[in-house]
Amino acid sequence: MTMSRHFLVAALFTCVPACIARAEVKPVVEHNSGEQATAEFKFKTVPSPAKDDAAAKAKFTIVEGVKDDNGGDVDKLNDGKLPSEEDQPEQNFFFNAGTEGGRLALDLGSTINIKQVNTYSWHPNTRGPQVYKLYASDGAAKDFSAAPKKGTDPEKAGWKLIATVDTRPHAAEGGGQYGVSIADPAGALGKYRYLLFDISRTESDDEFGNTFYSEIDVVEQK
Repeated sequence: MTMSRHFLVAALFTCVPACIARAEVKPVVEHNSGEQATAEFKFKTVPSPAKDDAAAKAKFTIVEGVKDDNGGDVDKLNDGKLPSEEDQPEQNFFFNAGTEGGRLALDLGSTINIKQVNTYSWHPNTRGPQVYKLYASDGAAKDFSAAPKKGTDPEKAGWKLIATVDTRPHAAEGGGQYGVSIADPAGALGKYRYLLFDISRTESDDEFGNTFYSEIDVVEQK
């Protein structure tokens, strides 16, 4: 075998592990409407909300934005209590009417190996879909900021972009129940302590474009 062929074979074997080591993180989105949308939040592949996930005892805080007084506090996102109907503001967390959304931080208390992050929402029209970016951090970076405000790029403040979610349909208002599961087919998402949800409103045609978030789960890789 010539020198050039030796080099080519070596290069291929070097490349293969790096090329196949990790698959792309693609959110799985499922939608229930009509009689399919029930208080159990049952989907075909997205897991139903859990009461004993890693986020159950974690702490949510508002980094940017204002809570709508008609909705519940941030603890509605991990209290394990789900709305029983499609328009139940007090059983959901959502940002104030007329605003552009905001940022939520989640402190898990310690670094864990995260398998999945699952988010759930329910509303009869434009406040049903979910639009957000998910960032994660172990907090070890020198420039880490646990509460990066709007205008600050989280990736320049010690965070890693995990996924971008947009469940808005191309047509219609998009009402119903949504389940989003963020996972890596190749294994765990990574070892992190902090999660940051950079949440956007679904529309700006009126004041009521901020999503009714019913629950957020974090599943640990055992």
